[in-house]
Amino acid sequence: MNRSAKVEAPPEAYRTPHGRLFVGKAEDVLTQGGLDAYRGRVQLVFTSPPFPLVRKKKYGNLSGDAYATWLASLAEPLAKLLAPRGSIVIELGNGWNPGSPTVSTVGIKSLLAFQEAANLHLCQEFICYNPARLPTPAEWVAVRRTRVKDAFTRVWWLSPNPDPKADNRRVLTEYSEAMRKLLKKGTYTGGKRPSEHAIGAGSFLTNNGGAIPPNVLVAPEEPSEPQAVLPIANTASMNGYHALCRERGLPRHPALMPEALVEFFVKFLTDENDLILDPFAGSNTTGSVAERLGREWIGIEADATYAEHSRIRFAA
Repeated sequence: MNRSAKVEAPPEAYRTPHGRLFVGKAEDVLTQGGLDAYRGRVQLVFTSPPFPLVRKKKYGNLSGDAYATWLASLAEPLAKLLAPRGSIVIELGNGWNPGSPTVSTVGIKSLLAFQEAANLHLCQEFICYNPARLPTPAEWVAVRRTRVKDAFTRVWWLSPNPDPKADNRRVLTEYSEAMRKLLKKGTYTGGKRPSEHAIGAGSFLTNNGGAIPPNVLVAPEEPSEPQAVLPIANTASMNGYHALCRERGLPRHPALMPEALVEFFVKFLTDENDLILDPFAGSNTTGSVAERLGREWIGIEADATYAEHSRIRFAA
């Protein structure tokens, strides 16, 4: 490829006051320089690439070693777009070996290959637990009853910088009832613990406005239950996107990203007016959350129909 030649931006599905959605395969747009104008400006790449599933989805997905090679090929182009303290957050689900009640290791290998391809630091791993998931894999869980249901996905936070921009004070959760009572009481028994940690008498008596969340992002089974961390159950079949698709007779994307998951990392890792990229935009959940939170955004979606229909997220 002649680098001196001017690289044209990929076709644009639409734009909003804060963002633009491009149409094209991520591997083509990224490796052919379609987003070179944004190099060094992206604060957060947040995405959920197609999972390495045995069963093929309408949006397309590879499997096996081909998937790991494909995902790794995107690491360097994405890393080059990042700001000096930028981050890449990737959600990847689990897969099963065809015709067998054994878990595929392709997902883990792919994440490691992605990390190594661009010499990225693994800042932290998160587990996104969805108790509302259907009992899959059905053959082994619901029929033969030899496995329990698969109910979590891995979320990896990576960066070329070992100290990327982040602030957990923006994602604090409500204190537990026990913590609220402790703060009200104003006294705490310190001392040495069996773990050999020495706890000061005033260590837990400062009200910081909320609790620091753990790296397991959990959703309550029922809305009436206490919120553990974040409402991440992906069951919002009646939300605005779904409702508008039904109303207008539009096909809905089969793999929606939970808005709460996007919101957590957008708040945690970016400030207002920062730029966020989702190279596998799908129904453009990332773009709509970024817009709502006052961030700039760009997205890439391979399927022109899904890209066009995601416009309804901004209809209001």
